[in-house]
Amino acid sequence: MNIIQSNIANLPTKHGNFKIKAYTQDNQEHLAIMSEDFENIQIPYVRVHSECLTGDALGSLKCDCQNQLNLSLDFIAKEGGLVIYHRQEGRNIGLLNKVNAYCLQDKGRNTIEANLELGFKEDERNYKIVKHIFNDLNIKKIKLITNNPHKIDYINSIGVEIVERIPAVTEVNEHNIDYLNTKKDQMGHML
Repeated sequence: MNIIQSNIANLPTKHGNFKIKAYTQDNQEHLAIMSEDFENIQIPYVRVHSECLTGDALGSLKCDCQNQLNLSLDFIAKEGGLVIYHRQEGRNIGLLNKVNAYCLQDKGRNTIEANLELGFKEDERNYKIVKHIFNDLNIKKIKLITNNPHKIDYINSIGVEIVERIPAVTEVNEHNIDYLNTKKDQMGHML
């Protein structure tokens, strides 16, 4: 596993001031977004946020991704901790396939059915880089901001102790209700 990492830089944002560090693995670039006081926090709040260009950058109402990211950045800026921006678009099927999955969803498939119809598993993500980032930043215990039981299982499997889980619950709308119900009913998300 060949990983390249950047130096730490400052990033002032509308959410607050952060420190950032980039990591590259398998031609995917990921970002650690740390509160300014991160180095002084013994048990940081952490969000592993999976990239969603359509939600994060374009404000898509089909998901809750941008709302979860904004909620997490605001929380981390205030309480201290880390957001790992995990760049595996569309549950790691890529942007082109994600748009094709959207097309299938427009025809009545849910997110799982669309991925399966395109020849993928329901979730193709892997979290190897998360372990590297935790090791690099010397993180042993966290307060995890998530609804996803698979992220909890992975973090437990790498020996990082989750001392608390903070829900990342945001607004439901007419465009994302089926998506959220699929995550809850078929993927076990704690919504």
